[in-house]
Amino acid sequence: MAYVDGFVIAVPTAKKQAFIDHARTADVMFIEAGAIRVAECWGDDVPDGKLTDFRMAVKAEADETVVFSWIEWPDKAMRDACYAKMMDPANTDPRIDMAINPPPFDGKRMIFGGFLPVVDLTAQGEA
Repeated sequence: MAYVDGFVIAVPTAKKQAFIDHARTADVMFIEAGAIRVAECWGDDVPDGKLTDFRMAVKAEADETVVFSWIEWPDKAMRDACYAKMMDPANTDPRIDMAINPPPFDGKRMIFGGFLPVVDLTAQGEA
């Protein structure tokens, strides 16, 4: 069964291109590891809420833009294998080396999680 990882982060607006460059470098690893799709979406219409919202969730500052991202996997096992490989201290891939490809955002404010799809509609009908 398909599996989805979701992420919300606050990125300094002035670092949009640095974020895109970082994502294009790092996200290829997910595809190589078996991900079906990786999407990085720059906030365009992210309203302030009264009780909660995306900006509050990641403590976005006035000079930051909210980014919503997801990775689609064929199944959770493939996702878990990818993350185990990435977290392995023996992994020396420069694409995930913080000194070589530093993320242009504060990773401590990122929210993320893994999700099992329960409804999946397309223009052609349910997948």
